[in-house]
Amino acid sequence: MFSRETYINRRAELKKLVKSGVILFFGNNESPMNYPNNTYYPFRQDSSFLYYFGQHRDGLVGVVDVDNNREMLIGNDIDIEDIVWYGSVDSVAELAAEVGVADSAPMKELKNICDEAASKGRKIHFLPPYRHDTMIQIMDLTGIHPSKQRKEASLELIMAVVKQRATKEPQEIEAIEKACDVGYLMHTTAMRVTKAGLTEKYVGGIIDSVALSHASKNSFPTIFSQHGEIMHGIPRLDVLQEGRLALCDCGCELNDYCSDNTRTFPVAKKFTQRQLEIYSIVEACHDYAIEVAKPGVKWMDVHLNICRMMTDKLKELGLMKGDTEEAVKAGAHAMFMPHGLGHMMGMDVHDMEGLGQTYVGFDEETQPNLEQFGTNCLRMGRRLQENFVMTDEPGIYFIPSLIDEWRDSGHCADFLNFDKIETYKDFGGIRLEDDILITPNGCRFLGNKRIPYHPKDVEAYIEEYRE
Repeated sequence: MFSRETYINRRAELKKLVKSGVILFFGNNESPMNYPNNTYYPFRQDSSFLYYFGQHRDGLVGVVDVDNNREMLIGNDIDIEDIVWYGSVDSVAELAAEVGVADSAPMKELKNICDEAASKGRKIHFLPPYRHDTMIQIMDLTGIHPSKQRKEASLELIMAVVKQRATKEPQEIEAIEKACDVGYLMHTTAMRVTKAGLTEKYVGGIIDSVALSHASKNSFPTIFSQHGEIMHGIPRLDVLQEGRLALCDCGCELNDYCSDNTRTFPVAKKFTQRQLEIYSIVEACHDYAIEVAKPGVKWMDVHLNICRMMTDKLKELGLMKGDTEEAVKAGAHAMFMPHGLGHMMGMDVHDMEGLGQTYVGFDEETQPNLEQFGTNCLRMGRRLQENFVMTDEPGIYFIPSLIDEWRDSGHCADFLNFDKIETYKDFGGIRLEDDILITPNGCRFLGNKRIPYHPKDVEAYIEEYRE
């Protein structure tokens, strides 16, 4: 939790942006695994509730009455049975006071607040819900069926939250830096532990133990696989093999903020020549983004320039052909990189993604192309601003099923050398990802230590530290 004034100031700015109506921020409830008292741990609060109200207790709703300049924290105090099992906790009134909210009330009062607002024709603002218990609560309060709630969510509120949360405050940047420091430990542990004969799941479990020992949790389920061509390859019981590459994409959540890095390194101690040829392309694309990212630059332009660079270099290896500009326009590069260059990061590892890709990563100037394969996964395209936090994560993947489908259909055949691509079906995939802060004149890496990623540095680290 930050200072009391932080939350007061955030809510004050929010009221200026939304202008009128009653704003509801639904905190999360505990989520049972298999019966009510056996819940997932650790509890994860809703990010926007945390941003404006700062409290981690379950079963709370924050109310901001814009017209009457009134704020309330709604929730029920725990009873003696809960105290017996979990110990004493602050009352809802005490939690409210900690974040500068003057009023509190039990949950039954929320219905009266909503009914009164509706009777006066005042708008009730809420964000797109993502949990079904919240959807049921919204239906009880407003009468809006869950199937219509995302459409009925307040666009004014969405845009206000995006505007505030996208630009990180100094204390937020500090929190992300600390999470990145734990991310460094997670990735270097993976590099040290990995060796042929172990299972992916064994290494993945050790990576997770670092997050649980040094932070509150993983920022997302750890990806660790020698099948790097699978975008979200969770660790399996597959045995790591000499000569393969291991792709590790992981991060932690610390003090409510996330880290997210990816490294690809050999199961053996050295890259093969073929691996280095593909790795060097991803490395060049990664470093290009670092060189050009700065305020005022459109992230869409950075993404497309990287696609052009990747296409040119794949042509040199004989994997692509034809005019580079036409190839990128046709989306031929998405055979190898079917995702965007990066995304915003903060309290959520894909920051605010639940509010809608169009609103978070785009604006009137830059709109997503949702029809083209690959480009439809570009989560961010708008102009960068100072104190945005972004991920820079180009990759090259050889996905056998995608290769077969495009070859059989002739898709982008003018730009792809399918015979040569066929010989890479056993390759896997390579991705490099870092978290960057947009500064006044450029950008910088986040975290006090750089996870090795240049090939010689990776090999040197493995040689020195791997058991």
